[in-house]
Amino acid sequence: MTKYILNSGGLKNNPEKADKFNREIIKGLGKNPKILFCNFAVAREYWEKKFVNYTGSFLESMDEDVKPVFELAYPDKFIDQLKNNDAVIIHGGDDTLLLYWLRQYDLPEIWKDKVVAGSSAGSNALVKKFWTCDWRQVMDGLRILPIKFIPHYKSGFGNDDPRGPIDWAEAYSELSKEDESLPMHALEEGDFIVIEK
Repeated sequence: MTKYILNSGGLKNNPEKADKFNREIIKGLGKNPKILFCNFAVAREYWEKKFVNYTGSFLESMDEDVKPVFELAYPDKFIDQLKNNDAVIIHGGDDTLLLYWLRQYDLPEIWKDKVVAGSSAGSNALVKKFWTCDWRQVMDGLRILPIKFIPHYKSGFGNDDPRGPIDWAEAYSELSKEDESLPMHALEEGDFIVIEK
């Protein structure tokens, strides 16, 4: 069974919630969990820098006796990397860029029985429908999980955007009208849900 953990994003602003999220990822994986960090949602030139930052903050959440092993994901090695790791964390960034990369793989098959964690755009990619803060509209995810999702809900995300602050009530309303049979999760920053499938 694959364990999916969908985080709303904004972990750097919520260290206590980040600790809970990181500990949920390694739960049951032993003292040396192998973690794959996927930064496909940002431009290529930032992957290594973000990897250093993410691994550093992840280690801050760990007990002293837990020593994770980290690896940075690359598109041409992604399938083998997934096989060799216990968990993958798909970080946020641009939804469209992330979907471009992830659509190239049969994801449910290649990460079967792993822990799959998403944050912001990383969570959006996993669901059927989501409301994106970047594009401020409803978009289709990869439909791996039969839910609807809004990241960064009711946060200040986008307050410095030239388009003005996000109207969260309108975002919620727009997504709620899509495929009304699906459960909807609008999570505040740092919050997460766990779904086993």
